[in-house]
Amino acid sequence: MVLYKLEDFDTNYQDAFDGNDIKGYEVYSDLDNEKVGTVKNILVDESGRFRYLIVDTGFWIFGKQVLLPVGRIRIDSGDRRIYAIGFTKEQAEALPQFSDDLKVDYDYEEQVRGVYRDRVDTATPLETSAASMPYVAGAAYNRDTYNYEREPELYDMGDRHQDTLKLYEERLVANKTRRKAGEVSIGKHVEAETQRVSVPVEKERVVIERTTPDNAGKPVAPGDAAFREGEVAHMELYEEQPDIRKEAVLREEVRVRKEVEQEMVSTQEQVRREELDIDSEGRPIVDKDR
Repeated sequence: MVLYKLEDFDTNYQDAFDGNDIKGYEVYSDLDNEKVGTVKNILVDESGRFRYLIVDTGFWIFGKQVLLPVGRIRIDSGDRRIYAIGFTKEQAEALPQFSDDLKVDYDYEEQVRGVYRDRVDTATPLETSAASMPYVAGAAYNRDTYNYEREPELYDMGDRHQDTLKLYEERLVANKTRRKAGEVSIGKHVEAETQRVSVPVEKERVVIERTTPDNAGKPVAPGDAAFREGEVAHMELYEEQPDIRKEAVLREEVRVRKEVEQEMVSTQEQVRREELDIDSEGRPIVDKDR
């Protein structure tokens, strides 16, 4: 059976876990709550089912990487922890070393399974179908007929080792919606009014003045007196006429814009929350408050 690293099988695998990544979770033994390492990677089979966690044991076993079957884990996503069920330091030391360039074949998996089989409780009631019968030493199967369903204690990620009760609470979520509060229309119209304007105009008129010269009554020399029949003096008269007209001029500009005023709106509402009721019937209970 061919196994793949998770990112090689599906580069977008995090989409199936709401963006979460199990890689990097810390691994603890459920026996003594001791940290045994961190999840470095995950191995999946051809159908994409989780089969092993690759655990880097760090200083616990001097940087050794081992395989942990998914049937032997309990996931606590809230604390980003993996609890290895029944996992001991002796098992970690007995497991074969894993490396990135190692080819995981049937023989290597048998070495891994052999270490964990020593801890399998074969007395635990399981499904009785042939495909789900637990492994028994000396059972008649080989590399061609073996399948992971034969050992659910190693590969089944069901709820045999855990039970989850989800507690919910309500919370107030403040959002804003934009709605039309009104409308302002700005236009223009024409108003008419009567205006008076005065302009001075000039008119020419003829003024005839008759005067008596100083030498009036004195005879004049012959020849100076020129008597002419029909002599006429012409003078042109001008006057100004008012030229009244209308012209349009720019009076003012009106700019229209909006300003945003912010105010704080407060409200209150009752919210509900579920609390855990524990009835231990006299049995000791350890409540690990995260």
